[in-house]
Amino acid sequence: MRTRYRIERRAALQGAAGFALVAMSGVRVPAAQSLDRVSFQTNWRAQAEHGGYYQAVAAGIYRRYGIECDLRMGGPQQNPAQLLLAGRVDMVMSNGFQALNFVRENVPFLTIAAIFQKDPQILMSHEEANIAGFEQMRGRPILIGAGGRVTYWPFLRARFGLTDDQIRPYTFNIQPFLADKGAIQQGFLSSEPFSAIAGGARPRVHLIADAGFPNYQTTIDVSQRMVNEKTDLVQRFVNATIEGWSQYMRGQDVEAANRLIMRDNPDMTADRIAYAVRVMNERGIVMSGDAETLGIGAMTDARWENFYTTMRDAGAMPPGLDFKRAYSLQFVNKRVGLA
Repeated sequence: MRTRYRIERRAALQGAAGFALVAMSGVRVPAAQSLDRVSFQTNWRAQAEHGGYYQAVAAGIYRRYGIECDLRMGGPQQNPAQLLLAGRVDMVMSNGFQALNFVRENVPFLTIAAIFQKDPQILMSHEEANIAGFEQMRGRPILIGAGGRVTYWPFLRARFGLTDDQIRPYTFNIQPFLADKGAIQQGFLSSEPFSAIAGGARPRVHLIADAGFPNYQTTIDVSQRMVNEKTDLVQRFVNATIEGWSQYMRGQDVEAANRLIMRDNPDMTADRIAYAVRVMNERGIVMSGDAETLGIGAMTDARWENFYTTMRDAGAMPPGLDFKRAYSLQFVNKRVGLA
């Protein structure tokens, strides 16, 4: 499914404070009548975890930066990385693993910003099971999907002594968890716990990032060619996106953005969105670590090196990978989005 937005002209008219932010960013903004078109593919159906992009559309931030954003909603039948490699989209929402895979496959694509400083991937247990941490999950069955087995699971296995024979298939269905007080399953911080609570459970959330998992999530990936040939446009897109995320996480006039999310994904409700934003703020998914001093979207060489070496040592990445080819710091760390 593909979603396109056309923001009314009045939405592009911002106050003096908004224009001051653009001027401070140090990028050229074209006249409103000559907007540059950028297509951006999300990684799943519309949800609060995509809220900053929707905010930048709904509040006219992209247009203020001279951009017509073609925001395309993802889904189970789409592979954003394949769309990017095929040239069917300008930029995609991704993660640190995909960036390293670009290097491993020797293709000229890379990450230019990391919106989520913490990966919101979790394991979830019941309060009744009294599991305090990952160490206490040894020997217990754990519901893990195919993607998790090659990403965060090698980290957990290496760090906490978990074993592959604990893995049970995860079918993205909350019912097995609700039916078994001893169950442990994967999820996202901002999603599965809400469903579990709605089903009458008392979930205990174990955020893998807080155990040292250094993956960047909700990254912006782009071709090296676009970085080279449209540097100014890429910078404007990153800055506008970061402003959108800054507003969205603060709850600054986000009603229009949330209406767009709920329109595109009828499974989203106001309560579910509010829960997601609250827990993302509580756990520092967007604003923590380097983002607190460098701005939303921050990345560092040290963090990328830590991620690569951690996953290499866990057997998820090959040795000798030139991990610095996976990303560029050119467009971030400019304190955009800080109050």
